[in-house]
Amino acid sequence: MGVTGINPGALNMLVNCAGVRPGNRVLIAVEPADFGYYSADLAPCVIAAAQHLGCTVEVIDTGFDPEVRSIPESVLARSPGVDVIVSLSRIGDQLRFDANPTGPRRVQCYALDAATLGSAFGTVPYAALVALRNAVDKAFSAASEIRISCGKGTRITGRAPRATPPGDTSCARFPLSVFSPILAGGFGGQVALPGFLIGTGSRYYAPFTASLPDGMFALLEHGRLAGFSGPAEGQRQANAQYDFVSARYGLDRNAVHSWHAGIHPGCGFSGKIARSYEAWSGSAFGNPRILHFHTCGAAPPGEICWNIIDPTIEADGLRLWDNGILRPELLQGGQQILADYPELACAFNAPQTSIGL
Repeated sequence: MGVTGINPGALNMLVNCAGVRPGNRVLIAVEPADFGYYSADLAPCVIAAAQHLGCTVEVIDTGFDPEVRSIPESVLARSPGVDVIVSLSRIGDQLRFDANPTGPRRVQCYALDAATLGSAFGTVPYAALVALRNAVDKAFSAASEIRISCGKGTRITGRAPRATPPGDTSCARFPLSVFSPILAGGFGGQVALPGFLIGTGSRYYAPFTASLPDGMFALLEHGRLAGFSGPAEGQRQANAQYDFVSARYGLDRNAVHSWHAGIHPGCGFSGKIARSYEAWSGSAFGNPRILHFHTCGAAPPGEICWNIIDPTIEADGLRLWDNGILRPELLQGGQQILADYPELACAFNAPQTSIGL
């Protein structure tokens, strides 16, 4: 906690990301802790921070709808006159690619409890991660060739479109922990799967995760799933998951939309992934040790993720990620970003390495 007893990560989110000012009306959308995702101590610390800043605070219980596709009327009814909506609820993440956002600025919080919000994950200045994201975007958009590999056998090559990167989320992410998605149409090769397929956090279906044996690969050709290789039973399980999810939602089964990796050295996941595959999918992705592809659906974020663990990512031979370690000093302007934001430099000097695997 800061000297005032207010969570410093909550202040960073509200002031530097949400842009709240004294006198603003802030609506905090809360998913009750009973659903087992957000901790009960998160909302109170954000409410206290907003009140400390001189804001009028309203709270709405969103509950949890596993397959929500639009902002609930209960939230829309509370929006007029509100300056900012802060989502401490999965609903904000589920609707993060809403193409027609309306009303006040929306911020989605990816810290799941007060301690995480108050750690380096939440306290590295928001502007530092925006600057880092922009530098990474620039490096990849300028590269003639991008190579992705990992120790388990991932081998992907391709080129990012020369056009502006596809739009990221319609809500502001806090913390900002990934670079802009890169369209997958120009990429091909094989992705080493880490023993599972998992949902993207857009919709929560059952089973949300399909366990796979070691040695499984997804084959990518020009932005399309071309099949799987590896043990026969693993291929059957993977294909069954794609058949199930694509049929359930009427999706382009083999579409692979885009990919990106974590850029936040303060992002981690305590314990093992098995304690909550849903929470892992919704929080661990910002660690540089994880790169994920959005698949099973032609629109972002799809419904099934491929996760590459400890990726090496090269842009025209420059190894920006080395076995899961992001090297920001190699980016154009990267050394200046670290100098301008010592909190970010400190986080890179002592990065989180626990990602639940």
